[in-house]
Amino acid sequence: MDVHLTIHGRHDLAGQLYRQLRTAILDGRLVPGERLPSTRDLALQIGVSRKTTLDVFERLIAEGYLRPRAGSGTFVAEATEGLRTRTPAASPAVQLASPTPPARTFDTPWNNMPAVLPMPRANIVYDFVGGVTEKRLFPFDVWRRCVAHALRQQARGRGGYHDPAGDQALRLAISRYLAFSRAVVCAWADIVVTHGAQQAIDLIARVLVRTGDTVAIEDPGYPPARIALQALGANVVPVPVDAEGLIVDALPKHAKLVYVTPSHQFPLGMPMSLARRAQLLDWAQRHDALIVEDDYDSEFRFDGRPMESLKSLDAAGCVAYVGTFSKTIFPELRIGYVVPPASLVAPLRHAKQVADWHSESLMQAALAKFMLDGDFSKYLRRMHKEYAARRNALLRHLRGPLAPWLAPVPSAAGIHMAAQLQTPLPEAELVKLAERVGVGLYGTARMYVARPPQPGLLIGYGHVNVAEIDTGLGKLAELLATVAT
Repeated sequence: MDVHLTIHGRHDLAGQLYRQLRTAILDGRLVPGERLPSTRDLALQIGVSRKTTLDVFERLIAEGYLRPRAGSGTFVAEATEGLRTRTPAASPAVQLASPTPPARTFDTPWNNMPAVLPMPRANIVYDFVGGVTEKRLFPFDVWRRCVAHALRQQARGRGGYHDPAGDQALRLAISRYLAFSRAVVCAWADIVVTHGAQQAIDLIARVLVRTGDTVAIEDPGYPPARIALQALGANVVPVPVDAEGLIVDALPKHAKLVYVTPSHQFPLGMPMSLARRAQLLDWAQRHDALIVEDDYDSEFRFDGRPMESLKSLDAAGCVAYVGTFSKTIFPELRIGYVVPPASLVAPLRHAKQVADWHSESLMQAALAKFMLDGDFSKYLRRMHKEYAARRNALLRHLRGPLAPWLAPVPSAAGIHMAAQLQTPLPEAELVKLAERVGVGLYGTARMYVARPPQPGLLIGYGHVNVAEIDTGLGKLAELLATVAT
């Protein structure tokens, strides 16, 4: 039979021929039992060496696509019948184009899951996205020395998988840091290192939540946590928040898990009051429920005294404390951790092993040195001053030129601030208007579930410096003034 093959240039001849023949078999245009030309004839036909065609045939035979018959030639293997993706073409000539797989829909809850994070927009110059830190001020010269140290450690060690719970030195550094900064007293063995806070939340849910179990989240709240719980088939109940945080009296009594952000409520920003914290801990103990405390950016507190973490107040062992370095160093560093109740340490360690065995060991070792040498604390002190200046600049605009349109929600910590709309201008329209002058703003409506959304913005200042805040928000105020008139 004639086999029409197209060889482009003289690069990767064997690869080109292999892919085209394999595609034809999978596409059903070379049918099971069909005889192929000899390697010599095919080499002459397409202008390649016989060694090339021999290598390709041997690979396809080894993979089971072709079957040689002594004295008869080489044939398409009968076993490829089940691999065909569509009916063979009627023409005896085989045109080896890329196949078009048939459309197929799989039944998965992820088909209906909303987007977790906003996508970057190319025309944005002043991006007030939340949860993104300032990489331009990170001490990469110090970090390079930490990475080099970690590389030397790995070069001396034996190859192999590491502890799923994480690097021991890093867990020790985290335990010391938490004891000093958040009054969370724990041993290094109590900590499980994860790929960011998001994996910590997901692992806790996988270990504890079964299909149909009731779990509670704040409303408005953090969408990725809600999505992770919904994907596991949980009955996710949104619970309203007020000026003191989560309204404990509104919790469903059969909730197995309660997810909260007590230090800096996401997205509104207010801290949970001490009285409400005590009430929540008492509720969890009486209902045998787990509290997941996401302490995502409490390192940066600007007003008042630091609030105790729920974990530091937990005497009954019902709080899993979750933290991350993505909100203190930079998002690309996918390292987080969880300090669970003692009874969940072993299950979470096992779940982590099943999920991905362990987090990336080189970065863990580098971060351990960065922390144990005191460089992390120095960096936090420096960034605290920087973020405080940015927060003040943001407040000047919100209480000044932007006051007719936006009102800041009181917030004492973190690297973002929420603002409520003071104008009938819809949230989505304000976001589009800002984009016209290169300002990236992000609405909070999508973070509400059961409550009517309160039009507002989540304004991050981790990614923009004071000069950029002044320029970007100045442009926005000028534009809004023209729209209002």
